[in-house]
Amino acid sequence: MKFITKYKSPNYNSRNKSNIQLIIIHYTALRNTKEAITHLCAKEKKVSAHYLISQNGVIYNLVNEKFRAWHAGQSFWQDIVDINSFSIGIELDYNPNGKNNKFTSKMISSLKKLILKIKDKYRINKKNVLAHSDIAPFRKKDPGKYFPWTLLKNDKIILNFKNITKKDSKIIEDWFYKYNIRTKKRIIIFALSLIGYDTRQVYKNLRHYNRLITAYKSRYLTDFTYVNQETVYTNIIKHLFKNLLTKN
Repeated sequence: MKFITKYKSPNYNSRNKSNIQLIIIHYTALRNTKEAITHLCAKEKKVSAHYLISQNGVIYNLVNEKFRAWHAGQSFWQDIVDINSFSIGIELDYNPNGKNNKFTSKMISSLKKLILKIKDKYRINKKNVLAHSDIAPFRKKDPGKYFPWTLLKNDKIILNFKNITKKDSKIIEDWFYKYNIRTKKRIIIFALSLIGYDTRQVYKNLRHYNRLITAYKSRYLTDFTYVNQETVYTNIIKHLFKNLLTKN
């Protein structure tokens, strides 16, 4: 793969020997690629990403992968709270309110190739290709509900759990019942925590719970015309079952 390497961000530091385990997808929410490069390479902004992909699919390598780029902010996944040390950050030149409000075919084609390259290099599990909203659901929305996760799913880059049967789901439900976790809300929260989400505050905070569910729906349930609690519950059970089975 060819990268544009002439732009370099000064915003990085050491990973402190942390192993790369996660790929985080963001959008810039800026006007264009030029503005994004300026922003990500400005020392005073204190933000960066390893890669930026333009609307026409050009990939800019702004921070060497061996360094810790500053893209995740306050975030959490699978008990990791320093996401930057364990991840590769990819920014997409996309703004939901701008002229660059399309995830173009060239952009997504480059993204898929880049993700596959990174996954193979670091042996990253497909369940660890994440949205910024996965690791920071209470404050971030990107890459948003219009991001074409289905295209990544079809190419087996990320998890696909649509083929999980009712029999499979019942195995998970029976396990929850065995340990006296019986209400659907409690099962949803516990399952999301096992998948990797930050659920530390959601038991007692309805606002946090709703934001967490909104983040999950924008990532996994955009194909549904109508989504209620039963839809969320059923899909999270399937998701957990597939998660437990997926080794790479």
